[in-house]
Amino acid sequence: QVQLVESGGGLVQAGGSLRLSCAASGRTFSSYTMGWFRQAPGKEREFVAAISWSGGNTRYAESVKGRFAIFRNIAENTVYLQMNSLIHEDTAVYYCATRISSIVAVNPNDYYYWGQGTQVTVAS
Repeated sequence: QVQLVESGGGLVQAGGSLRLSCAASGRTFSSYTMGWFRQAPGKEREFVAAISWSGGNTRYAESVKGRFAIFRNIAENTVYLQMNSLIHEDTAVYYCATRISSIVAVNPNDYYYWGQGTQVTVAS
């Protein structure tokens, strides 16, 4: 059973930084892709960033390019989302997800396993 546990959310001032973590367990993830998504109140869940577990290929939403970075620690089975220069519009619940493919996808429907989410609030 795949389990994803996010941590690292919180309240931060605009311009600040946060690092989210997603600890994965239950499988060997070498052929998987790990993604971060977010959902703000009243909005649909949207893609933020993703990384292929084996090759480290990455994709980012245009809204976070240059500010966010996704990376993984293979030994610890953990994926991180480093968020810098945060703005109020980044406020959302952030979810970690994984799909059984090394192709980096941006559609949340392509991801099968999800974490419980962690709240990020950026005060303007």
